[in-house]
Amino acid sequence: MSTLHAGAAAAAPAGRAPWSGDRLLLWTCVAIPLAGLALFFLYPLATVAWRSLVEKDGSIGLGNYAEVFATRGILTATANSLVMSAATTAVSISLGFAIAYGLDRSCMRGKAIVRLALVLPLLAPSLVQGLGLIFILGRNGLVHRWTGWEVDIYGFWGLLISNVFYALPQAVLILQAALRNTDARYYDAAEVMGASSARQFFDITLPNCKFGLLSAAFVVFVITITDFGNAAVIGGNYRVLATEIYSQVSGQMNFGMGSVVGILLLLPSLISVQIERVASQRQFGSASPSGLRVAPQPARARDAAFGVGVLLACGMIILTVATVVFASFMRLWPYRMEWTLKHYDITVSGGYTPLWTSLYLSLAAAGGGVLLLFFLCFGVCRIGRGWAKIVYLLSVLPVGVPGLVLGLSYIFAFNAPGTPLYALYGSAALIALCNFYHYHTQGFLTMMTGMRAVPQALEEAVSCLGGGTAQVLRDAVLPLIAPTVLGVFFFLFMRSMVTLSAVIFLVTPTVSVAPVSVLRLDEAGFVSQAAAYSTLIMLVVGGSLLAMRALIAGAARRRR
Repeated sequence: MSTLHAGAAAAAPAGRAPWSGDRLLLWTCVAIPLAGLALFFLYPLATVAWRSLVEKDGSIGLGNYAEVFATRGILTATANSLVMSAATTAVSISLGFAIAYGLDRSCMRGKAIVRLALVLPLLAPSLVQGLGLIFILGRNGLVHRWTGWEVDIYGFWGLLISNVFYALPQAVLILQAALRNTDARYYDAAEVMGASSARQFFDITLPNCKFGLLSAAFVVFVITITDFGNAAVIGGNYRVLATEIYSQVSGQMNFGMGSVVGILLLLPSLISVQIERVASQRQFGSASPSGLRVAPQPARARDAAFGVGVLLACGMIILTVATVVFASFMRLWPYRMEWTLKHYDITVSGGYTPLWTSLYLSLAAAGGGVLLLFFLCFGVCRIGRGWAKIVYLLSVLPVGVPGLVLGLSYIFAFNAPGTPLYALYGSAALIALCNFYHYHTQGFLTMMTGMRAVPQALEEAVSCLGGGTAQVLRDAVLPLIAPTVLGVFFFLFMRSMVTLSAVIFLVTPTVSVAPVSVLRLDEAGFVSQAAAYSTLIMLVVGGSLLAMRALIAGAARRRR
């Protein structure tokens, strides 16, 4: 008996030591990313709220809010933003559902062309859509040159078209997922009962997609109301909240009113994100793992109709982006249509330095971001449920914050001389951090999906063989989650390369980025050079997308 007690006493400390070490490692994995989230997201947003209360004489009050609501221009910009976002949402959802239905439920030809068209807006800053429309329909556009027609593309209609082109891919992706979530057995039962195709569409397809439609609608709404690029290029006199923030801060140096306008922009975004989150959970959280996917059946008339309509809509996107690329090689658009490379010899707006800056900043944001997200998700999946819910809530908060508001908050938070944080102001590192936390939520949710797919039995097997948390991480988790890690890395890289709104306030004469250079070139009248710069950005981002697909495919082959 004494021998048994002695053995137990000897084993207890040895058993507790690794347990405490593992718990410490888990909480370290969670604590470091959370500290970054608090310092580079929560704290800057708090400074925006505080700055909105600081009046011009330094006192604290609601004077800035009273001034905003008494300023007709800002009220008009607010109304314009809501109208534009609602119109863009209506058009994008209608077109998006038609395209998603054609891709998923028809046997139409040209699906590869449609997928290419949907990828193109993601490869470039948002303002490229507006730039392409100007090349085609602007005062010096092809239509005016060839026909003499005066088309006023600047303002509401031009901004609407460019916003639809930019937001459409997001809507299609969500609606495709919603369509794939419908169990094919519903349609089999309807066929047996003699229901027509139209009856099946209205009684099965639409009801099962209602939350997907709602989710897509609010995603498009948020994208539109927070976009700065298209509004700056083609908006003309149609003022929206995004351009009003930029005008108040950069043009008039009115930081108090800029903060209030930022909060005005923040509120509808947060409401929309919350509604989208609930709708997404309803749509995709109830998916049955045993559900059968609907296999499209050929129907000549339907497939032909979808083929013509969908290809026409997507062809307009391809035409817009292709025109930007084509114009970058023309000597004088549209008067001297001679091939030249002179527009690629860029000496203004910093030349190619902002492009190289964007490249290494995007690599830094992606590399550092993917490490933080990996360890955060690893820890969240293994700590207590109560703590995990709190961490999850904090991690998804950035999705509701527009890029302009986040960038503005960084000015207030880090432009405070005499504080340690002031060392970051005006640096390239601050831009990289802003880019990462702007897309923190999307990366976090993707990484969590991959982390939850790791079989628990595999982790238990490593633990039974004496492996601690570090061994589980190395031998069980990392090999299986590698494709997800690659996907998140390239997602952060590509979004950082094309983001404009989040960094427009953070660039300096010595540190700038490629999307801002495109905007500056366009504002200065060097539209062909802006097109050339946009083309180079698309080449870099498109090349990274192809590299990601090749690496993931290679990893999949090695696993087999």
